[in-house]
Amino acid sequence: MKGGKQQRVAPGSWGAHRTIGAAVRSAGPGAVVTIRPGTYHESVVLDKDVTLVAEKGTGTVRVIAARGPALTTHGGAPQVRGLTFEASSPREPAVLLRAGEPGLRDCEINGGRIEVSETATPTLTGCTVRGAALAAVRLAGTSRTTMEGCGIHDCEGDGVFADDEARLEATETLIDQVAARGVYLGGAAHATLTRCEIKHSAGAGLLAESRAGALLRESRLHETGAQGVRLTGSAGRRAGKRVRAKSELPSGEVAGSAHADEISNENAFGVRLRTCEIFRTAGAGVLADGESAALLDDCHIHHTSGAALIATGSSSLSMQQVRAVDSEDSALVVTGRADTTAEGSTFARTAANGVYAVEEAELTFTGCTVKDTAYTAVHLGGGARGRLTGCTVSSTPEYGLRATDRAELLAADCETKDTELVGVSVDGGDAALRDCRISGARLGVRLRTTHRPLLVGCEIRDTTGVGVEIGPGTGGLLENVTVSRSGSSGMVLGTDSTIVVDGGVVREASGSGIVVRAGARPRIRGTAVQKAAKNGLFVEERGEGLYEDCEITDSRFPAVYAGAKSCLTLRRCAVSGSEQDLLRDEEADVRAEDCVVEGVAEPLLPTLDGAGGGGPARRVAVAGASSGVTSRTGTGAAAQKKEDDDRSAEERLEELREELDRLVGLESVKRDVMTMTKLMRMVKVRQDAGLSPPPLSRHLVFAGNPGTGKTTVARLYGGFLAALGLLERGHLVETDRGDLVGEYVGHTAPKTTAVFRRALGGVLFIDEAYSLTPEGIGNDFGSEAISTLVKLMEDHRDEVVVIVAGYPGDMNRFLESNAGLASRFTRTLTFDDYSAQDLVRIVQHQAESHQYTCAPQTLEALHAYFTAMPRGDGFGNGRTARQAFQLMTERHAQRLAEGDLATLDLAAADSEVLTTLLPQDLPPEGAL
Repeated sequence: MKGGKQQRVAPGSWGAHRTIGAAVRSAGPGAVVTIRPGTYHESVVLDKDVTLVAEKGTGTVRVIAARGPALTTHGGAPQVRGLTFEASSPREPAVLLRAGEPGLRDCEINGGRIEVSETATPTLTGCTVRGAALAAVRLAGTSRTTMEGCGIHDCEGDGVFADDEARLEATETLIDQVAARGVYLGGAAHATLTRCEIKHSAGAGLLAESRAGALLRESRLHETGAQGVRLTGSAGRRAGKRVRAKSELPSGEVAGSAHADEISNENAFGVRLRTCEIFRTAGAGVLADGESAALLDDCHIHHTSGAALIATGSSSLSMQQVRAVDSEDSALVVTGRADTTAEGSTFARTAANGVYAVEEAELTFTGCTVKDTAYTAVHLGGGARGRLTGCTVSSTPEYGLRATDRAELLAADCETKDTELVGVSVDGGDAALRDCRISGARLGVRLRTTHRPLLVGCEIRDTTGVGVEIGPGTGGLLENVTVSRSGSSGMVLGTDSTIVVDGGVVREASGSGIVVRAGARPRIRGTAVQKAAKNGLFVEERGEGLYEDCEITDSRFPAVYAGAKSCLTLRRCAVSGSEQDLLRDEEADVRAEDCVVEGVAEPLLPTLDGAGGGGPARRVAVAGASSGVTSRTGTGAAAQKKEDDDRSAEERLEELREELDRLVGLESVKRDVMTMTKLMRMVKVRQDAGLSPPPLSRHLVFAGNPGTGKTTVARLYGGFLAALGLLERGHLVETDRGDLVGEYVGHTAPKTTAVFRRALGGVLFIDEAYSLTPEGIGNDFGSEAISTLVKLMEDHRDEVVVIVAGYPGDMNRFLESNAGLASRFTRTLTFDDYSAQDLVRIVQHQAESHQYTCAPQTLEALHAYFTAMPRGDGFGNGRTARQAFQLMTERHAQRLAEGDLATLDLAAADSEVLTTLLPQDLPPEGAL
């Protein structure tokens, strides 16, 4: 049979070979070796063009390595079909392919890896690797491997490990349940994955480092124990090439030109993801670090426990038609000197920011959407630079676009809407906004910076507060800006600001059109102020400014108000549609040149033509809050404005006081809250007067049993501080150990920080805070949560109030657990248990709220019921009273159902039967 085209392996059969090795040695080029079912303990070596076939199909032939690999190839193009190979150890190769062009089809590799090295170019089709250690498939040298329809399962290491200059092309291949990375690429290795799936990896789904590259098409990475895709080193970075988005092309340069084609060529990226899905990752969906670079095209990244996308170091990340949504952190985080571009992409439904860029990061967005974020939609900090063109930002409880520190925001043709705080905020950074639209915010645009921001052709409308606010000492240029339907003043120019307003319109402001604070020196020219609910132009005491070619029409208060010691010049201005053109303090210096006044009975501005100085204060008619017209004297609109602001705060404080008074019992707590409110008011007065506040901590300990109203009082306390201007929002964020403490090392601090950030501007209420320091457990992540809280409280001491609550004895132990806690929680409010009479009052209140009444004998029975009730550790106080009421209504309904409702005259006195609770409706003893 030597050299025959057909060889057969069948131990014990006449004319057949006993071993596979013997058959291979006898086979000539092109021979087919069929192998009878069974287990063969040998190490097969192939170095010529032969074919090994399992005679009865896949899984019937097992080759167990005698020594070394079960199968080794050294050359030729051998083919193996349907065989199972097993290694002597999971850490050793079961199949070693060193050279040639071997092909394995429908083979199983168990308890060892496939190793491809040197110059081998194998093709693996329908093969499965299980139970390997270190790596299931290891590629090295200059090998070129093709995998089609393969599976890698239950590996105690990497699914695929490729190094040196190895190449992998995998199609419709599954990598599942690996104890390290799904695919690791190092050196200058490259992998192309098409319609592949990587899941349940303990590490990253794909990790590329050094100079490695990858192309993923229509692939899915999910349920990973770390990132979906992680890039580090120079992975994906092609020497000397950097891709720029179409929006970055120089003016006049179009795609198709030689230079444009070079810079937009996707091959400049050594890592590319096309139409891929990454989800349910324990870390970021995609993390680019070092000098790595990647292109994501038409990818969907969602439900990540970290940020959906992170670019840091000096990495470069380009996105086209990407959807990054439903992340438990920000959708995109850019730090270091990383550079990101995005076109037509969506960043939405995040538990933190939409886009967060800090340090020296750069981002360029074109036609992107950022929406439904828990924090600021687009935050730029440090020295970050953001360029946004044609983007839409919406639905955030904080800021739409925000630039802080040294950051720069360049936005053109962008829109922000439905932002609960500020549409566009520049806090220390710089900005240039052209043709942008801001709507649905509490405050449209706020500029507080030493730079000189630029707004050109922008529209701000439908804000609940001020349209444009210029902070103290801030300069800049507003050119052809339109402010419409602001809930307060249209523009407020802060103390000592030097803004220039050129053109534009301020219309239908609910307050004054333009407000100029003390020391502000604006130059406003060619601007129209229309239909202001108060003054068209309101210049406060010591305010200044030059106003040229402006038009003020249909303001309900005097068109122009000049406060004491103000100094302003109006040149070629026109006033019409107001009862009075000018109201000035006797110490005001108002100069008017060539001004025109129409429809005013006794105009003042024309009489000042070319002259300045003050005049006696006049008795004038001004619009009241709701009753039409009232008469006021003195400084007029300034006094009116201050009075309106004070009244608004007082009304809110009075509402809160009434709500606090309505609470049942808690007399000592009510007194303490009102005392602290008075102290906080004094703090605010001293701050407004420029004095340092007294050493008073706003953080509190609420000690008491469950159901004593601690959460309600915490909410009211936040409301008091917000009404006093000491908290920005005053909202309540309620949390406990489960929200703050992580499950593994490094998990707690981010969780705690995320909860704390939600509370900024309001109150963080930590219920059962003592559970962060469980008794008798020394090494617990709760201590990390406490340390994180202490630091955050120090970093944001003026932005948040923290209230910790729990049983009195346990709270003392909690405060003693960390040296920083006692110094920050210096005041404890004790919530005593409700008396029997208090519980009766709670039941009465519940009854009134639900259209029930308690007969006098019922109230007496209730008092006796609560007096006799045992009060152990599980006593629920107010909760017990509410449960008692619920059971009473149920027993009442049952009692009536057992009677004859048809005999009742519900239109007469019998209707009281439906609403009156009787003693027999009380819960039986022990029911609560």
